[in-house]
Amino acid sequence: MSSTDHDHQGALLGPADIRELAAALGVRPTKQRGQNFVIDANTVRRIVRTADVRPEDVVVEVGPGLGSLTLALLEAADRVTAVEIDDVLAAALPATIAARMSDRASRFELVHSDAMRVRELPGPPPTALVANLPYNVAVPVLLHMLETFPSIERTLVMVQAEVADRLAAGPGSKVYGVPSVKAAWYAEVKRAGSIGRNVFWPAPNVDSGLVSLVRRTEPLKTSARREDVFAVVDAAFAQRRKTLRAALAGWAGSPAAAEAALVGAGVSPQARGEALTVEEFAAIAEHGLVR
Repeated sequence: MSSTDHDHQGALLGPADIRELAAALGVRPTKQRGQNFVIDANTVRRIVRTADVRPEDVVVEVGPGLGSLTLALLEAADRVTAVEIDDVLAAALPATIAARMSDRASRFELVHSDAMRVRELPGPPPTALVANLPYNVAVPVLLHMLETFPSIERTLVMVQAEVADRLAAGPGSKVYGVPSVKAAWYAEVKRAGSIGRNVFWPAPNVDSGLVSLVRRTEPLKTSARREDVFAVVDAAFAQRRKTLRAALAGWAGSPAAAEAALVGAGVSPQARGEALTVEEFAAIAEHGLVR
């Protein structure tokens, strides 16, 4: 245990601290925002370890809530920027940081905003994204952050277990779909553990999972733009039971044009979206654009 760890013993939030803070703020976790606060210090330390947060990292956290993960991130990283949409939580977080980890407070920044609308962050560019994402917006927030901040090399998100499975799925898996392909456009994605229900307050009625995303060092080799590739992905999965020749007819302009793009990309027109890699989707987009 390093001396910094030792100095911050007791700085992390436990169940009583969380309830006390929530009561003082009049906060009741809302279903609408998918709020479940982590009340276990060992869990947030494990998340920080699994996220491979380093002393030089600039971490962006989405939805810090009452600050349990934020404090653990501040222990480990150089700086932490937290993006919080909730007015009451955003107003309270800087005081929590100042009270519990005063020596690190100057390394913390709060952005009071909807993460889906954030286009820039204060301070140096973020190198890591670590977040306990609300179930209902997990995938769009994750993809928005990866697209908007190309400096983010490593991401670890805690999401509903089935969302974790979907994000990390490979071609051919039953749960492989739009989130799997779009996440793979940016990163190497894998499941990084499970989180029990009892570490949250209120305890959710679903299990949670950790997903690790390590950004590709080389972007995919394709002349197609991301938007064009994603349009093919959306079309391919909009009607899952259809062959790609049929599913991509609207996107390509006709079934024949879809077939030509597929054949050009070396993909069987009879294949279905769930069998294709992100590279194959990119190839289809390329061939669809040279009509």
